[in-house]
Amino acid sequence: MTDPCTAFKGFYSICLLIFSIVSIMGLIAYEQTNLSSAASPVVAYLAIWGGMLWLTMVEGSQGSLVGLAPVNRELYKDSHPITYKCTAVANKGDNLDRYLMGRQFMVCMIVFLINISGGPIGGAMLWGYPDGLKTVFFTVGLSMIFFTCMVGQLNSQVNASLCMLDYINNYFAIFTFWVAMAIEFSGLLHSSYIVQMLVCALSGQEMVSKEEPRTVGENIFFWARCLMSLAVLGYCCTVTLVCIFTDRTTMWEGVPPIITFVIFIILLCTVGMLEGMQIAFFAVSKLQASERGDSKFAKMTCDLLFKGAGNNLPGFMIGRQLSVVSCMFFVARVTSVSIPEGEPNLFGVPDGVQGLFNTGLLGALMLTIIGSITWQLVASAYPLAFLNNPLTYVFLRITLFFEATGICSGAWVLAAVHKKLAGFQRDEVYIGTAEERAQKAMGDDSAHLARGAGHIVKLPGFVDNAPKSLKKLLEKDPTVAKYIDDAVGEN
Repeated sequence: MTDPCTAFKGFYSICLLIFSIVSIMGLIAYEQTNLSSAASPVVAYLAIWGGMLWLTMVEGSQGSLVGLAPVNRELYKDSHPITYKCTAVANKGDNLDRYLMGRQFMVCMIVFLINISGGPIGGAMLWGYPDGLKTVFFTVGLSMIFFTCMVGQLNSQVNASLCMLDYINNYFAIFTFWVAMAIEFSGLLHSSYIVQMLVCALSGQEMVSKEEPRTVGENIFFWARCLMSLAVLGYCCTVTLVCIFTDRTTMWEGVPPIITFVIFIILLCTVGMLEGMQIAFFAVSKLQASERGDSKFAKMTCDLLFKGAGNNLPGFMIGRQLSVVSCMFFVARVTSVSIPEGEPNLFGVPDGVQGLFNTGLLGALMLTIIGSITWQLVASAYPLAFLNNPLTYVFLRITLFFEATGICSGAWVLAAVHKKLAGFQRDEVYIGTAEERAQKAMGDDSAHLARGAGHIVKLPGFVDNAPKSLKKLLEKDPTVAKYIDDAVGEN
């Protein structure tokens, strides 16, 4: 039975969402958004709803593919044939890690598209809204934030976390998977691998792969893409900075370029901190309290995060999602190129290339590599450094406040409606619980878990270098060491 407080949060959150959607659709109809004014309302409608639909699959597919990775695929071969096809490819070699990297860029790219389609232009007017209401929902962007978070992200994450098999049992999920794989294969994000190598070297870890060592030809192709990615990233940074300092972005009129630049740096670091905090919190969630750091802020952060039944960790994830999306919309406004009519294209590029600049794609690429993946890699290698950072505690407080307001509680309502209409059922209905699968000798295989940022790496002298509590356990129970060997594979 839902308590009155929870019911009230869901009700007012849904009301805010409905108001936001109606307002956004109205802005598009009156050509008061960037894409509708530049192209047409029809194009903007198709782009925003197409992008939102795709975002739900991108977010839901991540939870499903990662969650199903250790499950024996033969259990659902007949009941979910399309899911079976999808996981067959995802669980092969390092494909899941490749998908996760490409998927990270897809999220940024789609959010940028949604912002261009529905984000109001400067001085947007609609139905006589008072200035205060316009400032909160249009200028600050709450309407777009509510719309994207509740409809495109949290709703799908809720259902995909419980109904993984049903969620990706369609060809749209397979298409989404291959698009993410194609993005990774293109090499656009390969500079992230260089960052990963540097982080591993600095932290004394080793990179682990489930695939055979690359041949000479494969190495040449790999490093060529890494160099290309570095060049593209450098060009993206150059274009963005030139546009910021020459006041040729979609930033609100009247904001000086230097202030725009400062805002851009703050937003980039904020997204990075929130991405890194997520990795760091999960990395220390199973450690003893004595091993989570000795500093004042590390203790304060962990006391708040893990107190009671540990509900503040999922609470942080909800508040974090809201915060990251908010930052993404502001970054999109700051980095999207806007050339005034009559002025020549940037660096004299052709109109087609200038059109590509105007989509915000360059900003999405920068945000993915510099503001997301890089911070995740650093946090996976140095989780305690994040705990010791005073900003971590401040951001944790802010995200928990956002979650406590219930401002995104409407996502749970949408998830319930979506689940009912789609006929989703919990995975246990089809394949049983992990314990039931183990009893049938069809247990989970941890070797298929993704080896992305934060995974365990067995180093020489692993037992000697392990945390005290883990070292005692390894010495006392050899089966634990065997489990870790199975989980991380051979070096």
